[in-house]
Amino acid sequence: MTKLRLSVLDQTPVGEDHTPDQALRASVDLARAAEDLGYTRYWVAEHHDSPGFASSAPEILAGALLARTSRMRIGTGGVLLPRYEPAKVAEVFGVLASLHPGRVDLGIGRAGGPARDFPQRLAELRELLGEGGVVPRAPVPPRMWLLGAGRESARLAGLLGTEFAFGHFFSPVGGQQAFEDYRARFRASTGDRPGGALAVRVVTADSAGRAEELAQSMLLWRARKDLGQDGPLPSYETTRRHRWTGAELERAKVHRTALVSGAPEQVGPVLSALAASHGVDELIINTLTCDPADRRRSYEILAEAFALPAAHPEPAAVGSA
Repeated sequence: MTKLRLSVLDQTPVGEDHTPDQALRASVDLARAAEDLGYTRYWVAEHHDSPGFASSAPEILAGALLARTSRMRIGTGGVLLPRYEPAKVAEVFGVLASLHPGRVDLGIGRAGGPARDFPQRLAELRELLGEGGVVPRAPVPPRMWLLGAGRESARLAGLLGTEFAFGHFFSPVGGQQAFEDYRARFRASTGDRPGGALAVRVVTADSAGRAEELAQSMLLWRARKDLGQDGPLPSYETTRRHRWTGAELERAKVHRTALVSGAPEQVGPVLSALAASHGVDELIINTLTCDPADRRRSYEILAEAFALPAAHPEPAAVGSA
């Protein structure tokens, strides 16, 4: 049986009483920790005009993370292609991949603008990253991923021969069918082995009680966002004092189905079963907490639970500060 790999999808969450610049620095710290913990890849998301996320320029953040790590793959989850010219995206990632060969992932999303010409823009981008494309052309081009939560994106990824990540935390149903479509069309178009990963929202802690506290805070934030009250992630203290409305409880119940939470012995089997049912050997873990320390601890616990091949930090050079 193939060993399950874990990766990170970081939306750079901003907690209450925290600032966006603190959230960005927390992402840098978490990426360095994730590399030492044995995570396979680290993706940063793209969000705009949201008080709860500081990740508005993933290509910039990815560059900073590449410069501060040395082994783990770094990329985007993902660049919102309808907002940009494919040539510019290709040039940016050509530079990143030239500076950090073999370590760059280019994850692409279809949100952010009119999607009617998205397949054409995606095909153009793929061509630009290939032979005879934009300058600089990296010796090892970035690995291209299409991100989606439905069968249409899966089919497109298969036809273009890109890798595919399904957003379980957007849509906890339909993933199996999406991967079936992806694999069938990938084989028909190229004959190579298709890659795939499942993006799952997870929160765990040293106890089931603490994990539930963190889950409640995330669910309150998500319920409020659905109801037009977008803001930073609330602390547990705020959540504990909050008097939930009926509408908030209903929205929280909906989002609970897309959240895996609990103590390590609870979440481990659930995550393994999700990977098996979707036929993937990689889970991309998304964790949202108010306090960066809780988020980091959640990733540490998962690394321990799945026995990731932890990398030991390289020793400092003699005489270094």
